[in-house]
Amino acid sequence: MEAGEYHFTNNKCTAGTGKGMIALQGKIVTREILCKTALSKTGIPGYEYCMNPYVGCVHGCIYCYASFMCRFTGHREKWGEFLDVKVNFPEALAKQLGSRRTRPEGRVLLGSVTDAYQPVEIRYEITRSVLKALADYQRLQVNILTKSDLVQRDLPLLQQLQDCEVGFTITTMDHKVARVLEPGAFLPNQRIAAARKLVEASVSVWVFIAPLLPGLSDSEESLTDLLKTLHETGIEEILLDNLNPYPAVMHRLKTAYRQYFPGALPELEEYLSHPAIYRAKSQALLRQISDFVGCRPYFI
Repeated sequence: MEAGEYHFTNNKCTAGTGKGMIALQGKIVTREILCKTALSKTGIPGYEYCMNPYVGCVHGCIYCYASFMCRFTGHREKWGEFLDVKVNFPEALAKQLGSRRTRPEGRVLLGSVTDAYQPVEIRYEITRSVLKALADYQRLQVNILTKSDLVQRDLPLLQQLQDCEVGFTITTMDHKVARVLEPGAFLPNQRIAAARKLVEASVSVWVFIAPLLPGLSDSEESLTDLLKTLHETGIEEILLDNLNPYPAVMHRLKTAYRQYFPGALPELEEYLSHPAIYRAKSQALLRQISDFVGCRPYFI
C-alpha cells in the first residue's frame, strides 16, 4: 500500500486497498476548530516543547493513555471516534516562531497526545505545513512519533530539518493482535516498510515498543523476532515502555483480553499484581536480546 491511499465518504474513512485496507470502525466525528497556540511547553523528559495538530486519534488503540484527554475536551464520543482538526495550526505556529520576545529553541515532540499523521492529514496537510515552517526556522530539533506510513510523504522536508528523528510505535508484529488493539492504525509491517524507506534516505529512525503487553508481546521469541526485524531494517535505537495501569485503560484492555486473548489474561493479572518484578524481568530480557541482535535499548 502506498503512503496516502486514503478514501473519504462523509465522515467515514478507509485507507489502502485489499489486504492493506484499514476500515475505521463506525463513524468518525470530524470537526474543524481553531487554536490559540501551536507550540506548547512540555514536561516530557528530553523535550522542551510538544505540538499536536489534532485533538483525538482515529487509531483507537485500546491501550492508549491519551484517552484521558476526553476529560478535558468535553467530547461525548468514545476515544477513537472523534477527531478535531486545528485548521489554523500553521498560522498559530508562524506567529510563535516569528515572535521577537520568544525565539523557541530546543527539542520538540510532534505528536505527544495524537498522531500528527491522521488519515485526514492527506487532505488538510497541517503537519506538512508545520514541517515546512520548521525547516525554514531551523532552531528546533524535531522528533516525530507516529504509527502511520504517511510520514513518507514528507521525506524531502524531513531531510531539511535540523537533527530530525522519526519514531515508529510498534507494540507487536502479530497482525491479529494489532488489529484488535490498534484497529485504526497501519499494520506493523507497513510501519516497518516506511521506517526502512526513511533509513535508506538517511533520516534518523527509532522504534518505541509501547506498551509491552503481558502474554501477547513480551515473550523472548516475540521480542527477538521484533528486534531482529528492526536491526535488519537499519534501526538500532529502541525505547521500551511497560504498560501503564490507568483504570480506564485497564478496563478496556481486560475486556479485550477476555474476548480475544483469554489465555493471556493470567499474565496480565500477574503483571498488575507485581509490576516492579515484571518491569525488572522485561528490561533484563530486552537488554539480553539487544546485546545479541545489536540494538541499543532505553527504558521509560
